[in-house]
Amino acid sequence: MHFELFHLGPLTVYTYGFLIAVGILAAFFVADRRGKTMGMDTSRLEAMTLTVCIAGFACSKLLYILTRLPDIIADPGILMNLEDGWVVYGGIIGGLLGGLWYCRRHQMNFMAWFDLLIPEVALAQGFGRLGCFFAGCCYGVEVPWGIVFPERGLAPAGIPLFPSQLISSAFDFGMFFFLCWIAKRKKFNGEVGAWYLILYSVGRFIIEFFRGDLIRGAVGTLSTSQFISIFTLAAGIIILVVMKKRTGKPDSAEHKS
Repeated sequence: MHFELFHLGPLTVYTYGFLIAVGILAAFFVADRRGKTMGMDTSRLEAMTLTVCIAGFACSKLLYILTRLPDIIADPGILMNLEDGWVVYGGIIGGLLGGLWYCRRHQMNFMAWFDLLIPEVALAQGFGRLGCFFAGCCYGVEVPWGIVFPERGLAPAGIPLFPSQLISSAFDFGMFFFLCWIAKRKKFNGEVGAWYLILYSVGRFIIEFFRGDLIRGAVGTLSTSQFISIFTLAAGIIILVVMKKRTGKPDSAEHKS
């Protein structure tokens, strides 16, 4: 595994961080292109992307701290590991809250922007999970035919592990293309976002059964992510039903919000 991509003098560029950056940039440029194709005013896209990223990273770290609070109290040095310590669901929730705040502040149609940006979130997640693979985090359970990670990574070395990162990455990339397909055929604002919440919740709930990094926390017999998946699945279904009843086909004003 290539934990370190390259060196620039004293600066080390890690594959994990590099792929996260690639995912964010790819998401931005694809969103900009799709937005213009749809006739939306993308002049605020840069500021909105920055807001969503800051809120997402902050909530991702916050949820990680909450799930590992006893360990962090015992060893605060855990927080210094920048290759680990991020919870995707925290990033999703934080990003949505950041986007909602930004849209309300600038009187923009949140659901229309939700539909535009959420396929790109899946795209960024696909790159992010590849980063997880190279870092060794988010590894799977032990299986006879699994991937063996070397020393220095976050995964246990020398043990064949289920390739949960690669499966998750393929799922995220597939979801990106499916959501783009849905976006071309959507009948109301919020439809694409709702399908993301539904699909991601179901996929994440299933993949959690094959995860081996048990430090993520649990709620009863469910992992923290499985527990959250129940609520995000419900939220997706509610948005799908409510927005379908509340709105018809989005008008041109909504597309240009």
